[in-house]
Amino acid sequence: MTHRKVKKQVIYAVYALLALILALLITLTKNKLTQKNPTEPENDYVNKTVFDNDIPVVSTQEAIIRPYIDNTVKIVTNYYNQTDDEETQKNSLILYENTYLPSTGIDYQTDYDFDVVSILDGVVITVKEDQTLGKLIEIKHKDNIISTYQSLSETLVKEGDEVKQGTIIGKSGTSNLEKQLGSHLHFELTIDSHTVDPEEYYDKELVNIN
Repeated sequence: MTHRKVKKQVIYAVYALLALILALLITLTKNKLTQKNPTEPENDYVNKTVFDNDIPVVSTQEAIIRPYIDNTVKIVTNYYNQTDDEETQKNSLILYENTYLPSTGIDYQTDYDFDVVSILDGVVITVKEDQTLGKLIEIKHKDNIISTYQSLSETLVKEGDEVKQGTIIGKSGTSNLEKQLGSHLHFELTIDSHTVDPEEYYDKELVNIN
């Protein structure tokens, strides 16, 4: 009887030891799986570097460009503004049939014919040849803006055409209104049905106009 009891006790002890070993193995394995390797980078999805490495957003707002790309072009007649000094006002008058008229736009000129470009995306609403103003183009843009290009020698668009900013639409030329200027571009800018000085609006983003 004693011999059989000892055997049972030994068996129970072995079972207990095996159970303890198994529990230890499970615990060690679990710890190893959940432990982070110090040599591996952190896997946080939101961390400091996300904000540190932000790239500044470049403004995508559309801005008005000049109606030409030739950097030798210069102003020969200013837009007439009643608040300008006397000398500037003199240079803002157009002599036509012995009468001085205030200029509602700006005359640009260089020593040769130059390409004329659209100042913004838009739709061509007028292409015609006027006896006094010469060949002209009108383009309607968003935000109630209309650009007018007069005294052209050549027109490269037709009514209804959609043009992109910077598209060549014609070439400088002459008109009966300002014969003395020779080849030039007379450019006018209208915003909300009012003519404005174009020089005050170049490089200005449309969101800052109205």
